[in-house]
Amino acid sequence: MRLVQLTVPTGSREAITGVLDDREIDYVVTEETSNRRYTAVVYFPLPKQAVEPVLDELGEQGVPEDAYTVVLEAETVVSRRFDRLKEAYESDDVDEDRIARQELLSEAQSLTPTRSIYVAMTIISAVVATAGLFLDSPAVVVGSMVIAPLIGPALGASVGSVLNDETLFRRSLVYQALGVGLAIAAATVFALLVNVTNIVPSSLELTEVGEINERLAPDLLALAIALGAGIAGMVSISTGLATALVGVMIAAALIPPAAAAGIAIAWGEPAAALGATTLVFVNVLSVNLAGLVTLWYAGYRPEGLWNLGPTESRVRRRVIGLVVIVGIFALFLGGITYASYQVSTFEQDAREEVEAVLAEDDNAQLLDLSVELDESLPVREPSRVIVTVGAPPGEVDPTLAAAIRERVAGQAASDVSVQVRYIAIAEADPQTTTGTPDETTNETAAAIIDPLAR
Repeated sequence: MRLVQLTVPTGSREAITGVLDDREIDYVVTEETSNRRYTAVVYFPLPKQAVEPVLDELGEQGVPEDAYTVVLEAETVVSRRFDRLKEAYESDDVDEDRIARQELLSEAQSLTPTRSIYVAMTIISAVVATAGLFLDSPAVVVGSMVIAPLIGPALGASVGSVLNDETLFRRSLVYQALGVGLAIAAATVFALLVNVTNIVPSSLELTEVGEINERLAPDLLALAIALGAGIAGMVSISTGLATALVGVMIAAALIPPAAAAGIAIAWGEPAAALGATTLVFVNVLSVNLAGLVTLWYAGYRPEGLWNLGPTESRVRRRVIGLVVIVGIFALFLGGITYASYQVSTFEQDAREEVEAVLAEDDNAQLLDLSVELDESLPVREPSRVIVTVGAPPGEVDPTLAAAIRERVAGQAASDVSVQVRYIAIAEADPQTTTGTPDETTNETAAAIIDPLAR
């Protein structure tokens, strides 16, 4: 429920009260004594879904724009006429959860803090995210998302586009660009400081840290996260729900990848930085695209018939432009995804080939097979396969390793090193062994690496 406070300019009282009487809306009029071209202030309660159509009708009846309006949230309204009004709008199939266009615009404007606060909080969140990535700590990374002030600019551009507020649109774009730039720069400076002071050794392999690695080689799932964040953000703001948790989701799509990009830059790995930076940009664009489409689908349009045509054309152009750009980035992510699929397929095929070779030898069994990838981020390929085979001492077929190498290498699209390791397994004879029952079943193992492995 909402309580609307509307100032009545000179000559507009009858038009305003006439609309309210026709709609059977309870209202109270108080006289205005400030001598500022206003004669009165009218107060009237409305269901949330009735605010936009009632204010639009007041505008159609000639109420001027300088009749400024305040919309407040009301906890309780006791009135039979209000109950009938609420039922009337419910029966007219008006979306009960959707807030008025005027409220949406005000909410979008209020979500972005002042520039100094925005800069400070963005830098802090980027530094915290960078530390969390180095620590491989999901909890710290999530904490950085909570303090990131990115939801306002991320949603403001879409609201400004749909409601024909170009000032809000341009301001949101500037803030988004500023936020991304600051996050990457702050992460880079902090990572350089960490490297120089040897808090984290410069020899650290970024691909060995799980929280970093997953953002240096992103796949198409990242696109789904960003689109989901944009849709959820617009649904939350357009229905008046709490936006704090959705802001965390939007920050999840932007801050950790920006921190990963800064780390890669500080470590002097431009290819890795390219993957993380691409993820940042595709997430930013996807959030804007999803928000724009969601708001237009929800029925939000600018005020005034004359603004509808130009706004619709402008929104269509922006949607098409975003789809094209996101599509180009999606091709890049698709290439990384396909490379990951090829690695998984190769590993499965290699395992099947090794099992087929070992099936011909009753003494040998496959203990483990691992695939090591090269460092060519963001698209990584297999560089070495390590096969661990178990067999009784002295009963290893000397041709086994060569057969495994040949079969595994045949499954690779590029040159792959294959290393075969033997584990000598000896079972203790329970008739001749003394000791506890557990000790009699212990296995004695020694690692033997195939000298011909390459």
